Amino acid sequence: MNILFIADPLESFKIYKDTTFAMMREAQRRGHRISACEPQHMGWQTGSQVAAQVRHVRLTGDAQAWFAADAARPDGPAAIAGFDAVIMRKDPPFDSEYFYATHLLEQAEREGARVFNRPRALRDHPEKLAILEFAQFSGPTLVTRSAADIRRFHAAHQDIILKPLDGMGGMGIFRVKADGLNLGAIIETLNKNGAESVMVQKFLPEIAQGDKRVLVIGGKPVPFSLARIPQGSEVRGNLAAGGLGVAQPLSRRDFEIAEALGPVLASRGLLLAGIDVIGDHVTEINVTSPTCFQEIFDQAGFDVAAMFIDALEAALAAR
Repeated sequence: MNILFIADPLESFKIYKDTTFAMMREAQRRGHRISACEPQHMGWQTGSQVAAQVRHVRLTGDAQAWFAADAARPDGPAAIAGFDAVIMRKDPPFDSEYFYATHLLEQAEREGARVFNRPRALRDHPEKLAILEFAQFSGPTLVTRSAADIRRFHAAHQDIILKPLDGMGGMGIFRVKADGLNLGAIIETLNKNGAESVMVQKFLPEIAQGDKRVLVIGGKPVPFSLARIPQGSEVRGNLAAGGLGVAQPLSRRDFEIAEALGPVLASRGLLLAGIDVIGDHVTEINVTSPTCFQEIFDQAGFDVAAMFIDALEAALAAR
């Protein structure tokens, strides 16, 4: 099987923890051939199919020079639909260029490509707003541009978290306690004088036990989560913000959430989703490039990458 990974530059990968690398490694182990490109390398022209400038690679097993060109397949332009599977793994931000990339990939689907996660599903499930559909599993939440609404929410809940809708890795997250210190400045920073929407959530003290990444593959939960535990005085558990990742078995509530959301997400073309859970509450649903495969494998011994490639192979066989 020929698999194309659309991702960030290969040279930027930190392979000791990179989930896309774990997927590639498992795919090659099974005899599948690996290719890669970036969204910027895709294009379309009247009378032709969506194509990209593609690198055909093989993994070397060397921790430094971890990939090499596949001498049997010279790099060059290739139709996206010519691959057996296309794995969209570009990291956020979900900006205009990402949006345009999903439209190119949707055209490639019309030409016969099999894309995971499906481009339309990526557009339809913005990672913070996706929880609106599953409000029964989330804590008190407000999405607004209104400074007055944010102040009323703070007055009601006293201890709140504010964050931009397009952030990743803990970027732009603020906590405001009962004293309201700097609330006005934070609102101005995030909503840009009413020009941009903000998500506000009641602070969940269970964050001290970790922001759990619950992975769902092919509609089924991975039996271990990665709890990302804030360190020191930090309120954010994100690994990119210095959180400590601890693999742990799913709780009964984690399973309840994953088993409720998983089949719904899978039916819409989301082969892989990462549900963020603090305590008993869903805070985000990650669909662009969910991570934590290697941390879970290294600590708990569960091969998440193998589960993912199993699901990919099953999805392709079911066509």
